[in-house]
Amino acid sequence: MLQPIEPPAVSSSGSHPRDLAGPWHSEAACRSDEAGLFFAPSKEPTAARLSREEAAKRVCARCPVMIECREHALLQPEPYGVWGGLTAAERRVVLARRRRRDAELQRTARIAAAG
Repeated sequence: MLQPIEPPAVSSSGSHPRDLAGPWHSEAACRSDEAGLFFAPSKEPTAARLSREEAAKRVCARCPVMIECREHALLQPEPYGVWGGLTAAERRVVLARRRRRDAELQRTARIAAAG
């Protein structure tokens, strides 16, 4: 039997992962779900991980504060779990895209200011 990894007792924001600091957290759909749905057990097989993540994303999809949750996870950044409908790997992609976009906007602004 796989032993679940306990989600971090304290997130990088200083709060329990599903007891988020912010007025929006009390409306989160995940508050009634088990944290195990959103955080991976140790040595979880790929098929089981994908299935669990999809189930977590279904909860997120019906959540009235999904966008707020996602932004929280991107701004912290939260290193584990499904937050705002995105896995940790998906959040890394979003953050990389934002960094590239911001760098391009800065380059464009410098060129415009110089010209």
